[in-house]
Amino acid sequence: MSDRDDADDAPATDGDGRTREPAHEWRVVDSETEYETGWYDGGYDRVEQPDGSEKDYYWAELPDAVVVVARTGDELVLVDQYRPVIREQCLELPAGIVEDGESFTTAGARELREETGFDPAGVSLIEDFWCSTGVLRHRRGIVFAEGLEPVERDLDGNEFLSVTTVPVDDALDIARRQPANDATIEGVLLAREEGLL
Repeated sequence: MSDRDDADDAPATDGDGRTREPAHEWRVVDSETEYETGWYDGGYDRVEQPDGSEKDYYWAELPDAVVVVARTGDELVLVDQYRPVIREQCLELPAGIVEDGESFTTAGARELREETGFDPAGVSLIEDFWCSTGVLRHRRGIVFAEGLEPVERDLDGNEFLSVTTVPVDDALDIARRQPANDATIEGVLLAREEGLL
């Protein structure tokens, strides 16, 4: 489902690449899925803690998502859309769900075409990571798209958005304006750190 090369199966490592093992096994005593919405599943794991006590850790599990940092010349492509969950109009990077069998890069190219009407000549993975690890089972990939060519948009039935571009030099300031969102700020910062913006 992603570009990760079995990263989920690899043991955690520290900054020097050495394996980090937890001091305690954190044995899962019970795991329950309490509801399934079609969009995400929710439930809890009852876990044995280091002191021997047990605690329920609640989680919501969502499919992988991709966020697209798309540059055209000295401009960054953004979408302007209303987010009913927070009841705010948001200016943000194009994004969407990674469908079965897609990598982050394939999903990013598809989402960019569908939402913005730009077909990229190249898409590369900047970073993928877990989000909100205290409550979510959800991975996000940030991809960079370049060589954009205009094509027809193909919006989903629930997508009501407009496309705009902003100067690359202003991208971080614009991303930080309220209502700011994590994915747009992360995407701009990571792309800037990689020298792409």
